[in-house]
Amino acid sequence: MTRRVLNIGQCGMDHGAISRLIAGHFAARIDGADDLAESLAQLRANQYDLVLVNRLLDLDGSDGLDIIRAMKADDSLASIPVMLVTNYPEYQARAVAEGAEPGFGKSELQSPATKEKLARFLAS
Repeated sequence: MTRRVLNIGQCGMDHGAISRLIAGHFAARIDGADDLAESLAQLRANQYDLVLVNRLLDLDGSDGLDIIRAMKADDSLASIPVMLVTNYPEYQARAVAEGAEPGFGKSELQSPATKEKLARFLAS
């Protein structure tokens, strides 16, 4: 079964790196979104197994935590697992406090721990 991931707010290079990581280990389709409005539209139009949100969205520099808050405040989206992508532990802690799953940083893309975190939601 092919899983679906929405990867929000990454620059092209980081979107590619995260996509390669996921595609290399899981049967998953990765979609991208640039901002809050596009993210919410995609989340309402498609069924996702996992959402990844950059700490600061590449397009406009807005706070990725705003997307997590919006998802958790919407009854139709609140149950979708979401992770913050950041190297900063203090932002990971804030995301978890908002209802996100423990995420990972871009410097941890090749870490076995990152693959384990993703496998919870993407393993067949």
